[in-house]
Amino acid sequence: MKYKTVPAMPGLSFSAVGFGCWGISGGDVWNGTTDAESIRTVQTAVDLGINLFDVAPVYGLGHAEEILGQALKGRRHEVIIASKCGLVWDEAKNVTLNLKKASLMQEIDDSLRRLQTGYIDIYQMHWADPDTPEEESMEALEAIKASDKIRHIGVTNFSLERTKRCMSAGTITSHQGLYNLLEHNPTHYHNIPLEYRTADEVLPFCAETGLAFFPYSPLFQGLLTEAFKAADNFDENDARAANPKLNGNTFDTYFTIATEIRELSAEIGQPVNQLAINWLINQDAVTSVIAGGQTVEHVTQNAAAASWDLTNDVMALIDQILAPHQASGLV
Repeated sequence: MKYKTVPAMPGLSFSAVGFGCWGISGGDVWNGTTDAESIRTVQTAVDLGINLFDVAPVYGLGHAEEILGQALKGRRHEVIIASKCGLVWDEAKNVTLNLKKASLMQEIDDSLRRLQTGYIDIYQMHWADPDTPEEESMEALEAIKASDKIRHIGVTNFSLERTKRCMSAGTITSHQGLYNLLEHNPTHYHNIPLEYRTADEVLPFCAETGLAFFPYSPLFQGLLTEAFKAADNFDENDARAANPKLNGNTFDTYFTIATEIRELSAEIGQPVNQLAINWLINQDAVTSVIAGGQTVEHVTQNAAAASWDLTNDVMALIDQILAPHQASGLV
């Protein structure tokens, strides 16, 4: 495993490949997931040197945090836990956005209980709340940090303008956003508009300010793997059914590009998922790649991406494949 450091968080060393916990939300969210396999997968990730685990309360409505807490029993000191706040749900399982102070004060205690830990290393605002001033949210988060319940404050899916307002009201040390080999400056995620452009705005900003940057969906929810097919990859109960890029009019084009990338990976003798992760690791502004995994095999394959390096020649070939689609604005 390779490790990276960032100026904003001295003393922390991040595995270049992290672990995204949406996939351990349970079988109601991702096809074929079992808790026993999820626990084995998390524990294998730690064995392989992965130390960043990115989770959120809304993943499985608390379930992913609970499973992560169970899996890390006795090993909490070996890892960095990044959880989130701002998405809450009621008894009817209706999810709403709330970054108000009172809600955050309750959320942190609920997450700590589910995770079975006394602190969270990085506590991230999941999505911007237009009904709550950034100053109010930051006041609450700084108070939570002062109580030693969290170590660092981060943002996820925030525009640069909102991020800067947060930084004026407190200390922000990380930004997490959608970014992968086929989505450089995405404008939406699951039909949710994105207020930032990753490659053009966020990466330069993080490099300039010393913030960590954590890209999520590095494998385009499975498209950048050997297993993804032209059809019948999941049913309507799978979270990916809500991703228009995997089901809508652009899917055929994305699948064609992914097929070309897959052919290139075969030429160099490396799996396409490792090529896609390595493309991210190869960028200085990227701190730890939030790679999901539902099985021991998945996480083993993802971790192995850190064991080899992309050459400049291969990077040039990737650029050639992407260039026509970048010109059209798809990538």
